[in-house]
Amino acid sequence: MLKIDYNNMTIQTLGKKNGIDVDKSVKIDKSLIENAFQSVHSTRGQGMQEWMDLPYVNADLIEQIKSFTAPIKDSASDFVVFGIGGSALGIQSVATGLIHQRHNSLSAKDRKCPRLFVEDNIDPNRFLSLLDCVDIDNAYFNVITKSGETSETLAQFLCIYDLLIKRLGRHKAVQRIIITTTIGKGSLYKVAMQEGFKVFGIGQGVGGRFSVLSVVGLVTFGVLGFDINQLLLGARQMTERCFLPDIYQNPALMMAYLQVCSIKSGKNISVFMPYADGLKFIADFYSQLWGESLGKKFDMQGNEIYAGQTPMRALGVTDQHSQIQLFVEGPFDKVVTFLTVKDFGVSKEIPKIEGLQMGDFLSGHTLNDLLDAERIATEWALTKNGRANFNVILPKIDEYSIGELLAYLMMQTCFVGSLLNINTYDQPGVEHGKIATFARLGRQGYDRQLREMEQIKKMDKYTI
Repeated sequence: MLKIDYNNMTIQTLGKKNGIDVDKSVKIDKSLIENAFQSVHSTRGQGMQEWMDLPYVNADLIEQIKSFTAPIKDSASDFVVFGIGGSALGIQSVATGLIHQRHNSLSAKDRKCPRLFVEDNIDPNRFLSLLDCVDIDNAYFNVITKSGETSETLAQFLCIYDLLIKRLGRHKAVQRIIITTTIGKGSLYKVAMQEGFKVFGIGQGVGGRFSVLSVVGLVTFGVLGFDINQLLLGARQMTERCFLPDIYQNPALMMAYLQVCSIKSGKNISVFMPYADGLKFIADFYSQLWGESLGKKFDMQGNEIYAGQTPMRALGVTDQHSQIQLFVEGPFDKVVTFLTVKDFGVSKEIPKIEGLQMGDFLSGHTLNDLLDAERIATEWALTKNGRANFNVILPKIDEYSIGELLAYLMMQTCFVGSLLNINTYDQPGVEHGKIATFARLGRQGYDRQLREMEQIKKMDKYTI
């Protein structure tokens, strides 16, 4: 079971100046906490909180996914995901944790599933280099966009479908494309119906950054041979913990509350630091959740509040040699979340080599011991210097634990939004960029925005 150690957030370890008197604060803010909990609980599974029901997905859908993906898993050389933001980060965070660390570099006979490519950028060099790597004759492409209108994803789709048609013919090309989108919405869905692509539907109330446990993630996880049932079981059991009304039993509610207390005390940066290379993309997943959900200009009553806490990625032990100096001795504006794995499932002993006068203190230990010692040392250094930090502890890296972790992070984000009295699910700042892109590319209906952009460009005189 996933556990949270938040001792290093408290007055007992950080002192009065930097720590939180948890019991006293919880009593003072009892009404705030209860109202936030009830606000989330009363609309569970409704509207844009439909994602909360994803761990309880119908067994028939699971079987449908397994039936569809099994032949691809057994026969395809490559599986490519075209998506951006929530359509990519959740998949990457789970996949990198559960497949071989060098999966795509293994020989075909040593791989148990296709190579995975998650293409979440449209840099032309990156796209063309992808074509140099994948076996087009034996690859499948999962095109994911909830709106069916995401410019980057549509561009990738058009490029690859054109190539497939020329290479395989239209009939076979259709069989290599999977469309994951909202049923009945957007131009991509219309094209899918026209061409006859396989379509998986995303729920109306499942936003991109909360969609990893929907078909957005499950189709890819099926192709990779992951145990989808265990992934959803972990998420389901964590979800139940996160709906316990007692804050001391509810990990997401407690940590959401302590993060809000930290924000109010000026800690406006949230560092997420996994101590496992396979979980490094969890930090990216968290960053999108935290940034898009909580960075809001207005509260629910329309008052300007400019809310949010800036997410920051770090990786242990890599960033002990780059960013930790800032975390330990820089401004008191950060909360560090450590992500710890108790059992890696493998171990490597550090040998003693005869005649070498070095590293005697390392010999006899394992790489696991060294990694754990460095994490504990970093926690100690932060805590000694009054820096807020807490530890999310996974027993091991498997489908069940990853499911727990995903559910915890999403529920924590949801509770923070409620405590801050903001709309956790809209993203007007993101939409501004999408609209401006449409205008720049000459899409019909965006003439006014194009004129505004051109007017600003005319005033651009500060260029060196």
